[in-house]
Amino acid sequence: MKILFWGTPAYAVPTLQALIKAGHTVVGVVSQPDRRRGRGKQLMPSAVKDAALALDLPVYTPEKIKQDAACVDQLASLGADVSVVVAFGQILPKNVLEMTPLGSWNGHGSLLPRWRGAGPIQWALLEGDGETGVGIMAMEEGLDTGPVLLEEKVAIGLHDNASVLSERLSQLTAELMVTSMPLIEAAGRGHEPERLQRLGVRHQGDGSCYARMLQKDDFQIDWNQSALTIHRKVMGLYPAASTRWNGKRLKIFRTEPLIRRLSDQLSTAATTLTERWGLEAGIPSTETIAPGTVLEVVPEHGLVVASKGCPLLIREAQLEGKKKSSGAQLLQQLQAETGDRLGH
Repeated sequence: MKILFWGTPAYAVPTLQALIKAGHTVVGVVSQPDRRRGRGKQLMPSAVKDAALALDLPVYTPEKIKQDAACVDQLASLGADVSVVVAFGQILPKNVLEMTPLGSWNGHGSLLPRWRGAGPIQWALLEGDGETGVGIMAMEEGLDTGPVLLEEKVAIGLHDNASVLSERLSQLTAELMVTSMPLIEAAGRGHEPERLQRLGVRHQGDGSCYARMLQKDDFQIDWNQSALTIHRKVMGLYPAASTRWNGKRLKIFRTEPLIRRLSDQLSTAATTLTERWGLEAGIPSTETIAPGTVLEVVPEHGLVVASKGCPLLIREAQLEGKKKSSGAQLLQQLQAETGDRLGH
């Protein structure tokens, strides 16, 4: 088939590559405009644009597709059979969705309708979902409200972070999109409701949540929260969740909540520490200790830090001006002692 591909971040690149490998013709790639990134704030192309140019594909970068009639006309002239959208980053208007005769199809990184919106992977981790997945969805004007053609579930482990989970779902999106293309082609052209009926799509039910855009304050760790809530933030916002240490920013990359009921999912070191600290109803001997206080410095492993209820073991972090570190190197950098406090 002739495909018009829409995508922007690295998450979308495997799908673009897989469609070409499967023998489809990508007649054009639409991505977000170059943005200023990095310390030098230089204009940088998106990951999808980079990949498309490496494949010698024509690339279009409208600032706002809704307002760019000239770009829409250019895309229409390409004669694509179908549009494939993976994390493009703009809402497509009706005239664009209806541009291709076999419809517009989105690879969405959640089990719809559980998470609709911009950050489904992060919010699945932040909210402690036990599973997530990928859905191939027929696009309509609503935000991720279209019927689902294919879907596959993925379990979320305690130590899965946003980077690990994104990579897994990115590959799965590529696989499912390639699988969906022959089905969409076989259903043929015609009135959309009839096409969708021939495909046997599943219409979404109730129970949707909105995966809103993350704000600056979301990345700050609140030590008054539970160890599990903080751990989920570290995993879900990887690698950007942070706190303060002696007036400097401390990014936290890897933690373990010292909760006994989770012992079968913890490291050997953390499991041992739960015997001292992991009381489910809180820690009677430390009820008067302020959240964020260092309870124990554990050689080779990290810091045990007080939170609401059970404490948290910090295993890997990066102090402002230093390199990412763990274990003994982290302890050496922080020079922490029992009684010191994070968050200040």
